[in-house]
Amino acid sequence: MALSSLGSRLVACLLNVSEARRKDLVETVAKAALYNAEGVRREGTTVLNIFNDHDYNRSVITIVASIDSISSALAEGLTERVQGTSAFLFGWADSPLQRGLAQRRKEMGWFKKTPDMQAIRPDMGPQPQKQFGLTGVGASPYVMNCNVTIDTQDMAMGRSIAAAIRESAPGGLPGVQVLALPHQGAVEIACNVESVKGSPTGDTSAGEPWPCFSIGGQLYCHAPASLITARVAELAERQGVRAMGTALVGFTPCECRGLAELALSREIAEFWKVQGRIRM
Repeated sequence: MALSSLGSRLVACLLNVSEARRKDLVETVAKAALYNAEGVRREGTTVLNIFNDHDYNRSVITIVASIDSISSALAEGLTERVQGTSAFLFGWADSPLQRGLAQRRKEMGWFKKTPDMQAIRPDMGPQPQKQFGLTGVGASPYVMNCNVTIDTQDMAMGRSIAAAIRESAPGGLPGVQVLALPHQGAVEIACNVESVKGSPTGDTSAGEPWPCFSIGGQLYCHAPASLITARVAELAERQGVRAMGTALVGFTPCECRGLAELALSREIAEFWKVQGRIRM
């Protein structure tokens, strides 16, 4: 959340959807955040970006709105448009415990190949059904997705690199939750990069300063993509493997706020369709 130059507090939502190959369906989900059931646009709301990953059949939709707009849109969208939705809460939404996303996913059996749907106890909604799945709803300081691809198909190597940079590991990177995944004939070190309180406490030697921002007077920062890339590349090179590239899903907090202000000041709801042209 950030106070914009437009004079309102903005909140960003990274909406993950288990669909990427049906473009019309993904865009229908995105438009549900922008327009009500009668097709009237919600003021102060824009969709900045839609990222599609065809291999894993998932999409990430970046929604930004004033804090009042997005809370009412979420409640309305879940109750009116998505029947059968079951949800668990994480972060600030999980009051008073405020458990993190990784912890809640483990509790819900998220990573099991065949989860026992009857054993899951959602925080909201009916007992989960395989047809509808389970939705995580949370609030937290800004989260960035940073995925580094290494030139190997050795998943054991990928898992060892992921384990070494994970926040919970000795010398790991603060706020980094990570998995190694097969991707397009290589291995992807897929990182969720959560913001942490205070000034940087980890490695700051990569050259790029840690992005920082304030929420209600509390300073937050997160590990920059350059540091994550450098750490993965170093660990891969020790085993004779090169890093092939880095992909960011979404934006840094400053980029997100700047693009949101541009989109909202020009009243562009479907900003993902025009952002390339505007940024040229």
